[in-house]
Amino acid sequence: MSYTDTASTFPGSDAPSRQAPVAVDPDRITMAVILARMTEFFDFFVYAIASVLVFPYVFFSFADPLTATLYSFAVFSLAFIARPIGSLIFLQIDRKFGRAVKLTAALFTLCGSTMAISFLPSYGDVGVLAPVLLAVFRIGQGLGLGGAWDGLVSLLAMNAPEKQRGWYAMMPQIGAAMGFGLASAFFIIFVTQLSNPEFLAWGWRFPFFVALALNVLALFARLRMIVTPEFQAMLAQHELEPKPVFEMLRSQSRVVITGAFVPLASFALFHLVTVFPISWVVLHTQQRLSDFLFVQFISAIIGGGMIVVSGALADRIGRRKLLVIAASLIGVFSFIAPILMGSGDIGRYLFVLIGFSLLGLSFGQAGGALASRFSREYRYTGASLTSDIAWLIGAGFAPLVVLGFSSEFGLFAVCLYLLSGAVCTIVALFFSRKLDMPA
Repeated sequence: MSYTDTASTFPGSDAPSRQAPVAVDPDRITMAVILARMTEFFDFFVYAIASVLVFPYVFFSFADPLTATLYSFAVFSLAFIARPIGSLIFLQIDRKFGRAVKLTAALFTLCGSTMAISFLPSYGDVGVLAPVLLAVFRIGQGLGLGGAWDGLVSLLAMNAPEKQRGWYAMMPQIGAAMGFGLASAFFIIFVTQLSNPEFLAWGWRFPFFVALALNVLALFARLRMIVTPEFQAMLAQHELEPKPVFEMLRSQSRVVITGAFVPLASFALFHLVTVFPISWVVLHTQQRLSDFLFVQFISAIIGGGMIVVSGALADRIGRRKLLVIAASLIGVFSFIAPILMGSGDIGRYLFVLIGFSLLGLSFGQAGGALASRFSREYRYTGASLTSDIAWLIGAGFAPLVVLGFSSEFGLFAVCLYLLSGAVCTIVALFFSRKLDMPA
């Protein structure tokens, strides 16, 4: 697919002049997109794992382990509340100062908040100030991630070959599996090589330091892409420009509402196979944590493979049909999930192995489903805000709600949460008829 390159004589110009058409090669965009998503998910997964293994004992040591973990998960959810707010703030920065300024500010907010958490004192050192600061920087993570939307995913979708849209739509999602795998690998090393006092004193802080290097690398890769003539040409043709939110909602409100519920099956499963089972193992079993983390690491690799499979299947049978099948399988899995979680070490291993496989199959096309439903002029703003809302209602409170109810009433709460997500996805797909529309 080619577009008229209206960029001026220097790549970053916002006042372009008409030139010859320029072809946009999607393969040029792919690596920048994967790297960007990997770093964003690495930041969030480092925090997610630490919210089980570290924060209850460092920042909420005044409470019993279960209550402390629930407090930790409550703070965990703050980032998902902050994400849409961050999107609104940084969209304004984008409109006034440009994409490069917005992206730089957002990524430094994200990685700066992640780094700051690594320097926080414990509750034993400064009292209640410690969890308050943790909450502040967790909100900073959410604001930064909300503003990190750069439009490259939409640019990739718009320029994918007609018969390979599903394949290119799954590319950004690979970054999620890579981010979780990298984060879990760091914690496996420190959990196995350090004593528990050493790990809680300083070992947990190292993965947070790594976030700075990864985000700087990702920032340069993304900036190098967004100042290209092709990207500027898309902006000039009103393809990827930020639009006022209320203008977008007046035109696309139905798309936003249904789009927020389309990925709920995968988003509900997301934290139930990554964060929740770690908390259950730590609090309610005698299972070796290092073994369980290693199985999750292997499961993340399998999940990444299933993301790739989802791209091939979507191009063969259609994105809508694949999402319906994946949501139905998650609905079936919801009935056996409590049995697996409560049936010993092997059962919990099977829970994460099967869960990650279904997650990859569903999550692989969730991003493409969101983006493809908006008209081109509203895709940049609409996809960003809708994704934030979907994460909030589907995944933001999942660890808190499921751990709280499971500890009080039993693991059947896992079934109810997963089943509700699957039903929401199928109903939203029924009311939405444009998932297979041309990108």
